[in-house]
Amino acid sequence: MKLVTRDKCVINGDSPLELLYIFKDFPIYMGCTETNKEKDLFFDMNWYISENGCIQLNPLIPLDILYEKSHGAGAVGELFDRHHAEFAKFIKKYNHKKIFEIGGGHGKLSKKYTKLVRNVDWTILEPDPHPEDGVEAKIVKGFFGASYSGDWNYDVVIHSHVFEHIYHPAEFMKKMSSFVPNGCMQMFSIPNMSPQLENKFLSCLDPEHTILLTEQNVGYLLNKNGFKILEKKYFMKDHSIFYAVQKISTIESAELVNEYQKNKELFSRYIKHYIEEVDRINEIINDSNSPVYLFGAHLFSQYLIAFGLDLKNIKGVLDNSNTKNGKRLYGTSYFVESPIVLKNIDDPLVILKAGMYNDEIKNDILMNINPNTKFLI
Repeated sequence: MKLVTRDKCVINGDSPLELLYIFKDFPIYMGCTETNKEKDLFFDMNWYISENGCIQLNPLIPLDILYEKSHGAGAVGELFDRHHAEFAKFIKKYNHKKIFEIGGGHGKLSKKYTKLVRNVDWTILEPDPHPEDGVEAKIVKGFFGASYSGDWNYDVVIHSHVFEHIYHPAEFMKKMSSFVPNGCMQMFSIPNMSPQLENKFLSCLDPEHTILLTEQNVGYLLNKNGFKILEKKYFMKDHSIFYAVQKISTIESAELVNEYQKNKELFSRYIKHYIEEVDRINEIINDSNSPVYLFGAHLFSQYLIAFGLDLKNIKGVLDNSNTKNGKRLYGTSYFVESPIVLKNIDDPLVILKAGMYNDEIKNDILMNINPNTKFLI
């Protein structure tokens, strides 16, 4: 596997980059598989910071390997369902009828919006579409990149939790500027990454979220490419930010705020926290007589293992997704089970480090499966 080099700042192109931390032999895929463990691929996940404070991954996994198959993130759970519903309401404020969506191959957002607004012409551009039942949007298979040649025939271009996956965000926004006519809009949702990193969320930075995309960085790229911010809205304190921006004919001067010291300290505290936290968890589970399970057949578990989680006491990996049950968590020997397995176990202990999803997962287990479950959070 030949990795992709990205050795300059992805926001303004400056160099050099300063190495912050290396996760040796990290799994390249954040989901479950039916293949043999011997076929799993790993890479050294090297995190750098630029002189202006942009934290970014280098090198990168080739896109055709990274997104060879969907891992189901963002498609399951009450919290993301609420996100899609609120983002649809945000879009509705501008009464768009002809919509071009980049990504979103499951079609959830289009379904939410078309319940609010009638007679909508919605097109989704997606490299790996998996629309759920009831999606009426037109789906076109493809990428939105420098070579995209589609014509503008819309009111607005929309993307939800896509921008943080883009390897070259400056090039993406430049292409967006050439695609969207003056006076037309771009509306998008991104994770609120700065508070997520501050709150030690394991899902903030990973092999797919390869940039700490701060509000300052986003504002700089928008201004530089002729987009004026009309409105921003926060979904929860640390989940997402909704943007409504308009292409204008006069490009405003763009200044990039230096966040080097702030972001370096945030990242250092994050790393230190999990090194110490995994040491604490190891002590507890080594002394526990309860069967211990790890929740999350995804990045949450892979990160804890990379930080040194002692697996000899872990009985299994749990996940709520039916599509993952019975499959193997990539990079491990664990086959995924439903939390239902906890039902008849006396005082099970569950390691739960799912960030903003902790309460949703914990409450479901306690109320619907086993009220005697204990959690390490």
